[in-house]
Amino acid sequence: MRTTNLIVSILALCMISISYGQRRKKSIEEPQQELISQTPKLVVGIVVDQMRYDYLTRFWGQYGNGGFKRMVNEGFNAKNNHFNYAPTSTGPGHTSVYTGTTPSMHGIIGNNWYDKATDKEVYCAGDDSYSSVGTTSDAGKMSPHRMLTTTITDQLRLHTQQRGKVIGVALKDRGAILPAGHSANAAYWFEGGETGNWITSSYYMDELPQWVEDFNTSNIVEAYKKPWNTLKPIETYVESGLDVNNYEGLQKGESTNAFPHDFPTIWGQNGQFDLLRRSPYGNSITADFALAALEGEELGQDAITDFLAISFSSTDYVGHFYGVNSKEVEDTYIRLDQDLARIFSALDEKVGEGEYTVFLTADHAAINVPSYLKDQKIPAGYLDMKGIGEKFDDFLQYKYGTTDVVKNLSNYQVFLDHKILTNLDIDIVIAQEEIAQELLSYEGIGQVYTGHQMWANDYTQGIPYILQNGYNQKRSGDVLIVPDPGYISYSRTGSTHGSPQIYDTHVPLLLFGKGVKQGSTVNRTEIPDIAPTIATLLGIAFPNGTTGQPIGEVLEFK
Repeated sequence: MRTTNLIVSILALCMISISYGQRRKKSIEEPQQELISQTPKLVVGIVVDQMRYDYLTRFWGQYGNGGFKRMVNEGFNAKNNHFNYAPTSTGPGHTSVYTGTTPSMHGIIGNNWYDKATDKEVYCAGDDSYSSVGTTSDAGKMSPHRMLTTTITDQLRLHTQQRGKVIGVALKDRGAILPAGHSANAAYWFEGGETGNWITSSYYMDELPQWVEDFNTSNIVEAYKKPWNTLKPIETYVESGLDVNNYEGLQKGESTNAFPHDFPTIWGQNGQFDLLRRSPYGNSITADFALAALEGEELGQDAITDFLAISFSSTDYVGHFYGVNSKEVEDTYIRLDQDLARIFSALDEKVGEGEYTVFLTADHAAINVPSYLKDQKIPAGYLDMKGIGEKFDDFLQYKYGTTDVVKNLSNYQVFLDHKILTNLDIDIVIAQEEIAQELLSYEGIGQVYTGHQMWANDYTQGIPYILQNGYNQKRSGDVLIVPDPGYISYSRTGSTHGSPQIYDTHVPLLLFGKGVKQGSTVNRTEIPDIAPTIATLLGIAFPNGTTGQPIGEVLEFK
Protein backbone atom coordinates (compact mmCIF):
# COMPACT_ATOMS: atom_id res chain seq x y z
CA MET A 1 0.00 0.00 0.00
CA ARG A 2 2.85 2.32 0.90
CA THR A 3 4.56 1.42 -2.37
CA THR A 4 1.44 2.29 -4.35
CA ASN A 5 1.09 5.67 -2.59
CA LEU A 6 4.74 6.44 -3.20
CA ILE A 7 4.38 5.70 -6.92
CA VAL A 8 1.26 7.90 -7.12
CA SER A 9 3.08 10.76 -5.36
CA ILE A 10 6.08 10.49 -7.66
CA LEU A 11 3.84 10.49 -10.73
CA ALA A 12 1.94 13.54 -9.43
CA LEU A 13 5.19 15.42 -8.86
CA CYS A 14 6.32 14.56 -12.35
CA MET A 15 3.07 15.85 -13.84
CA ILE A 16 3.41 19.11 -11.87
CA SER A 17 7.00 19.49 -13.05
CA ILE A 18 6.02 18.85 -16.64
CA SER A 19 3.10 21.28 -16.40
CA TYR A 20 5.32 23.95 -14.77
CA GLY A 21 7.99 23.38 -17.39
CA GLN A 22 5.44 23.78 -20.19
CA ARG A 23 4.10 27.00 -18.66
CA ARG A 24 7.62 28.30 -18.09
CA LYS A 25 8.60 27.42 -21.63
CA LYS A 26 5.48 29.14 -22.97
CA SER A 27 6.29 32.19 -20.83
CA ILE A 28 9.78 32.32 -22.26
CA GLU A 29 8.51 31.87 -25.79
CA GLU A 30 5.77 34.52 -25.40
CA PRO A 31 7.04 37.32 -23.09
CA GLN A 32 4.60 39.98 -21.99
CA GLN A 33 5.32 43.13 -24.00
CA GLU A 34 5.65 46.43 -22.14
CA LEU A 35 4.30 49.37 -24.15
CA ILE A 36 6.66 52.29 -23.52
CA SER A 37 5.09 54.95 -25.72
CA GLN A 38 2.00 55.88 -27.68
CA THR A 39 2.01 57.01 -31.28
CA PRO A 40 -1.06 59.14 -31.98
CA LYS A 41 -1.26 60.22 -35.57
CA LEU A 42 -1.71 63.80 -34.43
CA VAL A 43 -1.17 65.82 -31.26
CA VAL A 44 -3.26 68.98 -30.99
CA GLY A 45 -2.11 71.55 -28.45
CA ILE A 46 -4.71 74.20 -27.61
CA VAL A 47 -3.93 77.37 -25.65
CA VAL A 48 -6.91 79.54 -24.71
CA ASP A 49 -5.58 83.03 -24.14
CA GLN A 50 -6.54 84.45 -20.70
CA MET A 51 -8.64 81.46 -19.62
CA ARG A 52 -9.17 81.30 -15.86
CA TYR A 53 -9.79 77.83 -14.43
CA ASP A 54 -13.18 78.89 -13.09
CA TYR A 55 -14.47 79.56 -16.61
CA LEU A 56 -14.63 75.78 -16.87
CA THR A 57 -16.85 75.44 -13.80
CA ARG A 58 -18.69 78.77 -13.99
CA PHE A 59 -20.03 78.27 -17.50
CA TRP A 60 -20.35 74.47 -17.24
CA GLY A 61 -24.14 74.54 -17.53
CA GLN A 62 -23.89 76.53 -20.76
CA TYR A 63 -21.52 74.12 -22.52
CA GLY A 64 -22.61 71.39 -24.90
CA ASN A 65 -21.36 67.80 -24.79
CA GLY A 66 -18.82 68.01 -27.60
CA GLY A 67 -16.31 70.62 -26.39
CA PHE A 68 -15.08 71.28 -22.86
CA LYS A 69 -17.39 68.62 -21.41
CA ARG A 70 -16.08 66.00 -23.81
CA MET A 71 -12.52 66.72 -22.70
CA VAL A 72 -13.47 66.44 -19.02
CA ASN A 73 -15.75 63.40 -19.37
CA GLU A 74 -13.50 61.39 -21.68
CA GLY A 75 -10.14 62.70 -20.54
CA PHE A 76 -8.16 64.06 -17.60
CA ASN A 77 -8.76 67.26 -15.64
CA ALA A 78 -5.88 68.77 -13.64
CA LYS A 79 -7.91 71.01 -11.34
CA ASN A 80 -5.02 72.64 -9.49
CA ASN A 81 -2.85 73.69 -12.43
CA HIS A 82 -0.73 76.83 -12.11
CA PHE A 83 1.89 79.01 -13.68
CA ASN A 84 4.92 78.81 -11.43
CA TYR A 85 6.48 82.07 -12.57
CA ALA A 86 5.75 85.71 -13.35
CA PRO A 87 5.17 87.67 -15.52
CA THR A 88 2.00 85.84 -16.49
CA SER A 89 1.60 87.13 -20.04
CA THR A 90 1.12 85.76 -23.55
CA GLY A 91 4.68 85.39 -24.85
CA PRO A 92 6.11 83.71 -21.75
CA GLY A 93 2.94 81.65 -21.32
CA HIS A 94 2.94 80.04 -24.75
CA THR A 95 6.68 79.46 -24.53
CA SER A 96 6.52 77.80 -21.11
CA VAL A 97 3.71 75.45 -22.17
CA TYR A 98 5.78 74.15 -25.07
CA THR A 99 9.32 74.27 -23.65
CA GLY A 100 8.57 72.62 -20.33
CA THR A 101 10.41 75.33 -18.46
CA THR A 102 10.15 78.96 -17.29
CA PRO A 103 11.50 82.34 -18.44
CA SER A 104 14.54 81.83 -16.22
CA MET A 105 15.60 79.18 -18.73
CA HIS A 106 13.83 79.86 -22.06
CA GLY A 107 14.46 83.61 -21.96
CA ILE A 108 11.04 84.95 -23.05
CA ILE A 109 10.59 87.27 -20.07
CA GLY A 110 7.66 89.26 -21.47
CA ASN A 111 5.78 90.16 -24.61
CA ASN A 112 8.13 93.12 -24.87
CA TRP A 113 11.08 93.86 -22.64
CA TYR A 114 14.01 96.21 -22.23
CA ASP A 115 17.07 94.53 -23.73
CA LYS A 116 20.14 95.37 -21.66
CA ALA A 117 22.55 94.39 -24.44
CA THR A 118 21.12 96.74 -27.09
CA ASP A 119 19.64 99.38 -24.76
CA LYS A 120 16.25 99.23 -26.47
CA GLU A 121 12.87 97.54 -26.18
CA VAL A 122 12.47 94.26 -28.06
CA TYR A 123 9.44 92.15 -29.01
CA CYS A 124 9.41 88.47 -28.14
CA ALA A 125 8.89 87.32 -31.75
CA GLY A 126 10.17 90.32 -33.71
CA ASP A 127 12.97 89.72 -36.21
CA ASP A 128 13.91 92.27 -38.88
CA SER A 129 16.20 89.76 -40.57
CA TYR A 130 13.13 88.11 -42.12
CA SER A 131 10.44 89.51 -44.39
CA SER A 132 6.67 89.22 -44.52
CA VAL A 133 4.98 86.55 -46.62
CA GLY A 134 1.38 87.14 -47.67
CA THR A 135 1.38 90.88 -46.97
CA THR A 136 3.26 94.04 -47.92
CA SER A 137 3.26 95.25 -44.30
CA ASP A 138 5.90 94.47 -41.66
CA ALA A 139 3.51 92.18 -39.78
CA GLY A 140 5.38 89.10 -40.96
CA LYS A 141 8.88 90.14 -39.87
CA MET A 142 8.95 87.52 -37.14
CA SER A 143 10.77 84.41 -35.92
CA PRO A 144 11.30 82.42 -32.68
CA HIS A 145 14.97 83.47 -32.42
CA ARG A 146 14.68 85.02 -28.92
CA MET A 147 13.52 81.67 -27.47
CA LEU A 148 16.64 80.03 -26.03
CA THR A 149 15.49 76.40 -25.69
CA THR A 150 13.74 73.78 -27.79
CA THR A 151 10.02 73.04 -27.66
CA ILE A 152 8.11 69.77 -27.59
CA THR A 153 7.34 70.48 -31.24
CA ASP A 154 11.07 70.82 -32.00
CA GLN A 155 11.73 67.52 -30.27
CA LEU A 156 9.04 65.81 -32.36
CA ARG A 157 10.69 67.12 -35.54
CA LEU A 158 14.09 65.87 -34.37
CA HIS A 159 12.74 62.50 -33.26
CA THR A 160 11.00 61.84 -36.59
CA GLN A 161 13.93 63.06 -38.70
CA GLN A 162 11.82 66.07 -39.74
CA ARG A 163 9.08 63.77 -41.11
CA GLY A 164 6.48 64.71 -38.48
CA LYS A 165 4.80 67.96 -39.50
CA VAL A 166 4.40 70.90 -37.10
CA ILE A 167 2.00 73.78 -37.82
CA GLY A 168 1.21 76.73 -35.53
CA VAL A 169 -2.01 78.78 -35.85
CA ALA A 170 -3.18 81.86 -33.91
CA LEU A 171 -4.57 85.36 -34.40
CA LYS A 172 -1.50 86.64 -32.53
CA ASP A 173 1.89 86.13 -34.18
CA ARG A 174 3.53 85.13 -30.88
CA GLY A 175 0.71 82.66 -30.20
CA ALA A 176 1.58 80.79 -33.41
CA ILE A 177 5.37 81.22 -33.58
CA LEU A 178 6.53 80.31 -30.08
CA PRO A 179 4.52 77.05 -29.73
CA ALA A 180 5.53 75.92 -33.24
CA GLY A 181 9.18 76.11 -32.21
CA HIS A 182 12.39 76.68 -34.13
CA SER A 183 12.06 73.91 -36.70
CA ALA A 184 8.34 74.08 -37.55
CA ASN A 185 7.06 73.59 -41.06
CA ALA A 186 4.98 76.74 -40.65
CA ALA A 187 3.34 79.22 -38.33
CA TYR A 188 0.45 81.41 -39.50
CA TRP A 189 -1.22 84.42 -37.92
CA PHE A 190 -3.99 86.90 -38.70
CA GLU A 191 -3.11 90.27 -40.18
CA GLY A 192 -6.52 91.87 -39.64
CA GLY A 193 -6.79 95.51 -40.75
CA GLU A 194 -8.00 96.01 -44.29
CA THR A 195 -7.23 92.49 -45.52
CA GLY A 196 -8.28 89.97 -42.88
CA ASN A 197 -5.68 87.61 -44.33
CA TRP A 198 -3.53 84.92 -42.76
CA ILE A 199 0.18 85.53 -43.20
CA THR A 200 3.58 84.16 -42.23
CA SER A 201 7.31 84.94 -42.29
CA SER A 202 10.13 84.13 -44.71
CA TYR A 203 11.66 82.28 -41.73
CA TYR A 204 9.35 79.43 -42.76
CA MET A 205 8.76 79.85 -46.50
CA ASP A 206 9.00 82.19 -49.48
CA GLU A 207 5.34 82.05 -50.47
CA LEU A 208 2.05 80.92 -49.00
CA PRO A 209 0.85 77.40 -49.81
CA GLN A 210 -2.08 77.15 -52.19
CA TRP A 211 -4.48 76.11 -49.44
CA VAL A 212 -3.69 79.33 -47.51
CA GLU A 213 -4.12 81.42 -50.65
CA ASP A 214 -7.46 79.70 -51.24
CA PHE A 215 -8.55 80.44 -47.67
CA ASN A 216 -7.57 84.12 -47.99
CA THR A 217 -9.46 84.54 -51.26
CA SER A 218 -12.59 82.82 -49.96
CA ASN A 219 -15.37 84.69 -48.16
CA ILE A 220 -14.90 82.77 -44.91
CA VAL A 221 -13.50 85.70 -42.92
CA GLU A 222 -15.74 88.31 -44.57
CA ALA A 223 -18.81 86.34 -43.43
CA TYR A 224 -18.04 87.35 -39.84
CA LYS A 225 -18.61 91.03 -40.61
CA LYS A 226 -21.98 90.93 -38.86
CA PRO A 227 -23.55 92.08 -35.59
CA TRP A 228 -22.46 90.33 -32.41
CA ASN A 229 -25.42 89.27 -30.30
CA THR A 230 -25.58 86.60 -27.64
CA LEU A 231 -25.77 83.03 -28.93
CA LYS A 232 -28.41 82.14 -26.33
CA PRO A 233 -31.10 84.35 -24.76
CA ILE A 234 -29.26 86.93 -22.69
CA GLU A 235 -31.52 86.31 -19.67
CA THR A 236 -29.90 82.85 -19.39
CA TYR A 237 -26.46 84.44 -18.92
CA VAL A 238 -26.73 84.45 -15.14
CA GLU A 239 -23.05 83.51 -14.62
CA SER A 240 -21.95 87.07 -15.44
CA GLY A 241 -22.72 90.63 -14.36
CA LEU A 242 -25.12 93.22 -15.72
CA ASP A 243 -24.98 93.84 -19.47
CA VAL A 244 -24.70 97.61 -18.98
CA ASN A 245 -22.14 98.67 -16.39
CA ASN A 246 -19.17 100.94 -15.73
CA TYR A 247 -16.52 98.23 -15.81
CA GLU A 248 -16.41 97.59 -19.57
CA GLY A 249 -14.77 99.37 -22.46
CA LEU A 250 -16.79 101.11 -25.16
CA GLN A 251 -16.16 100.46 -28.85
CA LYS A 252 -15.64 103.56 -30.97
CA GLY A 253 -18.97 104.57 -32.48
CA GLU A 254 -21.06 102.86 -29.79
CA SER A 255 -23.12 104.78 -27.25
CA THR A 256 -23.53 101.79 -24.91
CA ASN A 257 -21.57 98.63 -24.10
CA ALA A 258 -24.76 96.53 -24.16
CA PHE A 259 -25.58 93.76 -26.62
CA PRO A 260 -25.94 93.68 -29.56
CA HIS A 261 -22.70 95.14 -30.92
CA ASP A 262 -23.35 96.41 -34.45
CA PHE A 263 -20.03 95.59 -36.11
CA PRO A 264 -20.96 96.62 -39.68
CA THR A 265 -21.85 100.12 -38.46
CA ILE A 266 -18.66 100.66 -36.42
CA TRP A 267 -16.38 98.67 -38.75
CA GLY A 268 -14.23 101.50 -40.10
CA GLN A 269 -13.78 103.20 -36.74
CA ASN A 270 -12.35 100.09 -35.10
CA GLY A 271 -9.68 98.80 -37.46
CA GLN A 272 -12.00 96.88 -39.80
CA PHE A 273 -11.01 93.19 -39.52
CA ASP A 274 -9.14 93.96 -36.29
CA LEU A 275 -12.56 94.46 -34.69
CA LEU A 276 -13.17 90.72 -35.02
CA ARG A 277 -10.30 90.07 -32.62
CA ARG A 278 -12.39 91.57 -29.80
CA SER A 279 -15.23 89.14 -30.38
CA PRO A 280 -15.84 85.38 -30.41
CA TYR A 281 -15.71 85.57 -34.20
CA GLY A 282 -11.91 85.75 -33.97
CA ASN A 283 -11.89 82.32 -32.33
CA SER A 284 -14.23 80.95 -34.98
CA ILE A 285 -11.95 82.27 -37.72
CA THR A 286 -9.03 80.56 -35.98
CA ALA A 287 -10.97 77.29 -35.86
CA ASP A 288 -11.85 77.66 -39.56
CA PHE A 289 -8.19 78.16 -40.45
CA ALA A 290 -7.00 75.33 -38.21
CA LEU A 291 -9.42 72.95 -39.95
CA ALA A 292 -8.15 74.19 -43.31
CA ALA A 293 -4.60 73.45 -42.13
CA LEU A 294 -5.66 69.98 -40.98
CA GLU A 295 -6.84 69.20 -44.49
CA GLY A 296 -4.40 71.28 -46.51
CA GLU A 297 -1.33 69.86 -44.75
CA GLU A 298 -2.83 66.34 -44.51
CA LEU A 299 -2.07 66.22 -40.80
CA GLY A 300 -2.50 62.89 -39.04
CA GLN A 301 -2.78 60.91 -42.25
CA ASP A 302 0.09 58.46 -41.66
CA ALA A 303 1.80 56.61 -38.82
CA ILE A 304 4.29 59.44 -38.15
CA THR A 305 2.97 61.80 -35.48
CA ASP A 306 2.19 65.36 -36.57
CA PHE A 307 1.52 68.35 -34.29
CA LEU A 308 -1.03 71.14 -34.69
CA ALA A 309 -0.58 74.02 -32.22
CA ILE A 310 -3.69 76.23 -31.96
CA SER A 311 -4.04 79.37 -29.84
CA PHE A 312 -7.41 81.04 -29.38
CA SER A 313 -6.55 84.71 -28.87
CA SER A 314 -9.95 86.42 -28.89
CA THR A 315 -10.67 85.33 -25.33
CA ASP A 316 -7.80 87.62 -24.26
CA TYR A 317 -8.95 90.59 -26.35
CA VAL A 318 -12.51 90.26 -25.03
CA GLY A 319 -11.33 89.88 -21.44
CA HIS A 320 -9.09 92.93 -21.65
CA PHE A 321 -11.84 95.04 -23.16
CA TYR A 322 -14.94 93.92 -21.27
CA GLY A 323 -13.60 92.27 -18.09
CA VAL A 324 -13.81 88.72 -16.76
CA ASN A 325 -17.30 89.18 -15.29
CA SER A 326 -18.91 90.45 -18.51
CA LYS A 327 -21.65 88.84 -20.55
CA GLU A 328 -19.31 89.27 -23.52
CA VAL A 329 -16.84 86.88 -21.90
CA GLU A 330 -19.59 84.38 -21.13
CA ASP A 331 -20.84 84.46 -24.71
CA THR A 332 -17.29 84.13 -26.03
CA TYR A 333 -16.74 80.92 -24.05
CA ILE A 334 -20.10 79.46 -25.03
CA ARG A 335 -19.19 80.01 -28.67
CA LEU A 336 -15.62 78.73 -28.16
CA ASP A 337 -17.12 75.53 -26.75
CA GLN A 338 -18.92 75.06 -30.07
CA ASP A 339 -15.72 75.73 -32.01
CA LEU A 340 -13.92 73.09 -29.94
CA ALA A 341 -16.70 70.60 -30.64
CA ARG A 342 -16.34 71.40 -34.34
CA ILE A 343 -12.61 70.70 -34.21
CA PHE A 344 -12.99 67.44 -32.27
CA SER A 345 -15.66 66.23 -34.67
CA ALA A 346 -13.38 66.93 -37.64
CA LEU A 347 -10.52 65.10 -35.92
CA ASP A 348 -12.79 62.08 -35.38
CA GLU A 349 -13.65 62.06 -39.05
CA LYS A 350 -10.31 62.88 -40.66
CA VAL A 351 -7.78 61.39 -38.22
CA GLY A 352 -9.93 58.82 -36.45
CA GLU A 353 -11.43 58.70 -32.98
CA GLY A 354 -8.82 57.36 -30.58
CA GLU A 355 -5.99 58.13 -33.01
CA TYR A 356 -5.16 61.64 -31.78
CA THR A 357 -4.24 63.30 -28.48
CA VAL A 358 -5.34 66.77 -27.35
CA PHE A 359 -4.30 69.01 -24.49
CA LEU A 360 -5.90 72.34 -23.60
CA THR A 361 -4.53 74.98 -21.25
CA ALA A 362 -4.07 78.76 -21.06
CA ASP A 363 -1.16 81.19 -21.28
CA HIS A 364 -2.32 83.04 -18.13
CA ALA A 365 -5.53 83.86 -16.31
CA ALA A 366 -6.78 87.35 -15.30
CA ILE A 367 -7.96 89.54 -12.45
CA ASN A 368 -11.52 90.72 -11.99
CA VAL A 369 -11.91 94.43 -12.75
CA PRO A 370 -10.60 96.18 -9.59
CA SER A 371 -13.20 98.96 -9.80
CA TYR A 372 -15.89 96.25 -9.69
CA LEU A 373 -14.16 94.52 -6.78
CA LYS A 374 -14.01 97.82 -4.86
CA ASP A 375 -17.75 98.28 -5.38
CA GLN A 376 -18.21 94.82 -3.82
CA LYS A 377 -16.15 96.00 -0.79
CA ILE A 378 -13.22 93.79 -1.77
CA PRO A 379 -9.71 95.30 -1.37
CA ALA A 380 -8.51 96.33 -4.82
CA GLY A 381 -7.27 99.34 -6.70
CA TYR A 382 -4.98 100.91 -9.27
CA LEU A 383 -1.34 101.92 -9.08
CA ASP A 384 -0.78 105.62 -9.65
CA MET A 385 2.18 105.13 -11.98
CA LYS A 386 2.57 108.83 -12.72
CA GLY A 387 2.71 109.67 -9.03
CA ILE A 388 5.03 106.76 -8.32
CA GLY A 389 7.34 107.87 -11.14
CA GLU A 390 7.56 111.44 -9.87
CA LYS A 391 8.21 110.34 -6.29
CA PHE A 392 10.78 107.81 -7.45
CA ASP A 393 12.66 110.40 -9.53
CA ASP A 394 12.82 112.70 -6.48
CA PHE A 395 14.29 109.86 -4.46
CA LEU A 396 16.92 109.06 -7.10
CA GLN A 397 17.91 112.70 -7.39
CA TYR A 398 18.22 113.07 -3.64
CA LYS A 399 20.00 109.75 -3.02
CA TYR A 400 22.36 109.57 -5.99
CA GLY A 401 22.36 113.06 -7.41
CA THR A 402 20.94 111.89 -10.74
CA THR A 403 18.05 109.87 -12.16
CA ASP A 404 20.40 108.36 -14.74
CA VAL A 405 21.20 105.47 -12.41
CA VAL A 406 17.94 103.94 -13.71
CA LYS A 407 18.02 103.00 -17.38
CA ASN A 408 14.51 101.57 -17.65
CA LEU A 409 11.40 100.82 -15.61
CA SER A 410 9.03 98.34 -17.29
CA ASN A 411 7.20 95.06 -16.67
CA TYR A 412 7.36 95.80 -12.92
CA GLN A 413 11.15 95.71 -13.09
CA VAL A 414 13.81 98.38 -12.53
CA PHE A 415 16.91 98.20 -14.72
CA LEU A 416 19.91 100.05 -13.26
CA ASP A 417 22.86 101.54 -15.14
CA HIS A 418 25.71 99.54 -13.66
CA LYS A 419 28.39 101.72 -15.30
CA ILE A 420 27.07 104.92 -13.75
CA LEU A 421 26.74 103.30 -10.33
CA THR A 422 30.32 102.02 -10.59
CA ASN A 423 31.54 105.48 -11.59
CA LEU A 424 29.75 106.89 -8.56
CA ASP A 425 31.46 104.22 -6.45
CA ILE A 426 28.09 102.80 -5.39
CA ASP A 427 27.84 99.07 -4.77
CA ILE A 428 25.24 97.45 -7.07
CA VAL A 429 23.81 95.20 -4.36
CA ILE A 430 23.45 98.11 -1.94
CA ALA A 431 21.78 100.24 -4.62
CA GLN A 432 19.32 97.42 -5.34
CA GLU A 433 18.43 97.17 -1.65
CA GLU A 434 18.05 100.94 -1.21
CA ILE A 435 15.77 101.22 -4.23
CA ALA A 436 13.75 98.19 -3.13
CA GLN A 437 13.19 99.72 0.30
CA GLU A 438 12.07 102.99 -1.27
CA LEU A 439 9.60 101.33 -3.67
CA LEU A 440 8.17 99.19 -0.90
CA SER A 441 6.97 102.34 0.85
CA TYR A 442 4.70 103.31 -2.07
CA GLU A 443 0.95 102.74 -1.97
CA GLY A 444 -0.22 99.68 -3.88
CA ILE A 445 3.19 97.97 -3.89
CA GLY A 446 3.09 94.87 -1.70
CA GLN A 447 6.49 93.21 -2.12
CA VAL A 448 9.84 94.08 -3.68
CA TYR A 449 12.80 91.79 -4.36
CA THR A 450 16.27 92.46 -5.69
CA GLY A 451 18.21 90.80 -8.44
CA HIS A 452 20.83 89.83 -5.85
CA GLN A 453 18.15 87.92 -3.94
CA MET A 454 17.21 86.09 -7.12
CA TRP A 455 20.88 85.13 -7.63
CA ALA A 456 21.75 84.25 -4.04
CA ASN A 457 18.73 82.22 -2.89
CA ASP A 458 16.88 79.09 -3.92
CA TYR A 459 13.23 79.76 -3.21
CA THR A 460 10.84 76.80 -3.14
CA GLN A 461 7.45 78.38 -2.42
CA GLY A 462 5.43 81.56 -2.34
CA ILE A 463 5.84 84.76 -4.33
CA PRO A 464 9.68 84.73 -4.37
CA TYR A 465 9.62 81.20 -5.87
CA ILE A 466 7.34 82.43 -8.66
CA LEU A 467 9.49 85.50 -9.28
CA GLN A 468 12.70 83.50 -9.36
CA ASN A 469 11.31 81.15 -12.01
CA GLY A 470 10.59 84.21 -14.12
CA TYR A 471 13.99 85.77 -13.51
CA ASN A 472 16.51 85.36 -16.33
CA GLN A 473 20.00 86.33 -15.20
CA LYS A 474 20.98 87.88 -18.52
CA ARG A 475 17.69 89.56 -19.39
CA SER A 476 15.82 90.49 -16.20
CA GLY A 477 16.12 93.68 -14.14
CA ASP A 478 17.74 94.66 -10.84
CA VAL A 479 14.60 95.19 -8.77
CA LEU A 480 11.29 93.26 -9.06
CA ILE A 481 8.01 94.87 -7.97
CA VAL A 482 4.89 92.99 -6.87
CA PRO A 483 1.66 95.02 -6.50
CA ASP A 484 -0.68 94.32 -3.61
CA PRO A 485 -3.30 91.62 -4.32
CA GLY A 486 -6.10 93.18 -6.34
CA TYR A 487 -3.98 96.12 -7.57
CA ILE A 488 -3.01 96.66 -11.19
CA SER A 489 -1.55 99.28 -13.49
CA TYR A 490 -4.30 99.45 -16.11
CA SER A 491 -7.38 101.33 -17.25
CA ARG A 492 -10.47 101.51 -15.02
CA THR A 493 -12.34 99.21 -17.40
CA GLY A 494 -11.51 95.68 -18.48
CA SER A 495 -9.27 93.03 -16.96
CA THR A 496 -5.55 92.38 -17.21
CA HIS A 497 -2.88 89.97 -15.96
CA GLY A 498 0.86 89.62 -15.43
CA SER A 499 1.23 89.27 -11.66
CA PRO A 500 2.38 86.27 -9.56
CA GLN A 501 -0.97 86.32 -7.73
CA ILE A 502 -3.14 83.23 -7.86
CA TYR A 503 -5.89 84.88 -9.94
CA ASP A 504 -3.29 85.15 -12.74
CA THR A 505 -1.69 81.72 -12.27
CA HIS A 506 -4.63 79.28 -11.93
CA VAL A 507 -5.55 77.95 -15.38
CA PRO A 508 -7.11 74.76 -16.77
CA LEU A 509 -5.23 71.72 -18.00
CA LEU A 510 -7.38 69.20 -19.85
CA LEU A 511 -6.10 66.21 -21.84
CA PHE A 512 -7.93 63.54 -23.78
CA GLY A 513 -7.42 61.04 -26.56
CA LYS A 514 -4.84 58.36 -27.22
CA GLY A 515 -2.71 57.53 -24.21
CA VAL A 516 -4.71 59.64 -21.74
CA LYS A 517 -6.52 58.19 -18.73
CA GLN A 518 -9.99 59.24 -17.74
CA GLY A 519 -9.91 61.00 -14.38
CA SER A 520 -8.82 64.09 -12.48
CA THR A 521 -6.46 65.30 -9.80
CA VAL A 522 -6.40 68.08 -7.23
CA ASN A 523 -2.66 67.67 -6.74
CA ARG A 524 -0.73 70.73 -7.86
CA THR A 525 0.53 70.61 -11.42
CA GLU A 526 2.50 73.34 -13.11
CA ILE A 527 2.68 74.65 -16.65
CA PRO A 528 6.20 73.29 -17.32
CA ASP A 529 4.84 69.78 -16.62
CA ILE A 530 2.86 69.73 -19.88
CA ALA A 531 5.72 69.33 -22.36
CA PRO A 532 7.47 66.46 -20.53
CA THR A 533 4.11 64.73 -20.11
CA ILE A 534 3.53 64.81 -23.88
CA ALA A 535 7.15 63.82 -24.50
CA THR A 536 6.74 60.79 -22.21
CA LEU A 537 3.52 59.85 -23.97
CA LEU A 538 5.27 59.97 -27.35
CA GLY A 539 8.48 58.39 -26.11
CA ILE A 540 10.63 61.27 -27.33
CA ALA A 541 13.30 63.44 -25.73
CA PHE A 542 12.23 66.25 -23.43
CA PRO A 543 12.79 69.85 -24.62
CA ASN A 544 16.39 70.69 -23.77
CA GLY A 545 15.61 73.21 -21.02
CA THR A 546 12.90 71.17 -19.30
CA THR A 547 12.45 71.78 -15.58
CA GLY A 548 8.92 70.36 -15.26
CA GLN A 549 7.98 66.75 -14.47
CA PRO A 550 5.68 64.34 -16.35
CA ILE A 551 2.24 64.06 -14.76
CA GLY A 552 2.14 60.30 -14.29
CA GLU A 553 -1.54 60.22 -13.34
CA VAL A 554 -2.45 61.33 -16.87
CA LEU A 555 -0.72 58.66 -18.92
CA GLU A 556 -2.07 55.27 -19.94
CA PHE A 557 -0.04 52.74 -21.93
CA LYS A 558 -2.08 49.80 -23.15
